[in-house]
Amino acid sequence: MSLPDPLAVMLEKARRYLDSAIVLRLRGDYDSAVSRLYYAMFYCAEALLRVRGLSYSSHKGVISAFARYFVKPNLLPKELHQWLREAFRDRQLSDYEFATGITEATVLDLEAKAAQFVQMTEEFLQREHRSD
Repeated sequence: MSLPDPLAVMLEKARRYLDSAIVLRLRGDYDSAVSRLYYAMFYCAEALLRVRGLSYSSHKGVISAFARYFVKPNLLPKELHQWLREAFRDRQLSDYEFATGITEATVLDLEAKAAQFVQMTEEFLQREHRSD
């Protein structure tokens, strides 16, 4: 069963960003890889909120609403919110600081978390779409 176009486009972009992050990591560009991984998770959170008819103008608003509407009611595991917050923190460092200290190990850890975030988002949205 396929998702409505806006959701499918958002999830496709999240998957592309996961792929881009791997290429960037392999090139040793850890800062850019972290940024792509954060955005992969961020687009998933936005897609989930869109299903609820919600939209926010700031990253912090999206992160907070994700917790409020999906984690607090136990629709998705609390780890996802924690991972999204960690990725946001690392993305802030990678985008705005010159010396970040982000290592390949950091990127590999975040890659695994982002891949799981995307997968769980897709599964959740498929279940939601089937129940409509």
